[in-house]
Amino acid sequence: MTEHEAAVVRGEAIPKARVDALLRAVPPRDRETRPESLARAERQRRRWATQVVVADELARRACADRGLEPPSEGSPALVLSIAGPDVADLGSIVATALAHSPAARTLLTELEREQFIPEEAAWEYYTRNRDRFLTPDALRRGVNPFHGATDADFVPYDHARAGITAELRRAAGRRAFFDWLDQARVGVEYAPGHEHPGDPSHPDHEHRH
Repeated sequence: MTEHEAAVVRGEAIPKARVDALLRAVPPRDRETRPESLARAERQRRRWATQVVVADELARRACADRGLEPPSEGSPALVLSIAGPDVADLGSIVATALAHSPAARTLLTELEREQFIPEEAAWEYYTRNRDRFLTPDALRRGVNPFHGATDADFVPYDHARAGITAELRRAAGRRAFFDWLDQARVGVEYAPGHEHPGDPSHPDHEHRH
């Protein structure tokens, strides 16, 4: 691995220039003022950005392997529009990869499409989360969904089923994406200073993602 390479994916080098481009587009998450803290934060930011770039590269290859249409180049600036809930739900590496990488989004969409949601799973979700299916009128009247509510206070299952199935398929697709990424990253080689932010082999490691 040369001094200009951040990682090697299946024998192909990922140039540090791709990591640098992402770093220029993303402002520091933590506003450190002490020199030693700032240096540590910047080292971790570089490791974090390397993971995003590697995820993009792996997703490009996965799309090609699946015969999906090659996506166009992503813009690093897109990472600035990531919603807070997405970061909380996905972790900042995966959320940023999905915002930055058309290939990652294409792969996630395909994984969601592949998920099969059994009818019993949708019905169980409907019965377990009755508070989410109160009618507008029941909400206005302050109906308690768990005490004293009648069938008329709830959106019928047949009307709610499509939305429930879509939500469950989306969640299953995200889990499949996480599983794919965990497996795809096995064997990736990183240059010193570009390891995973949580890798315990380096002194700055942390478990935030």
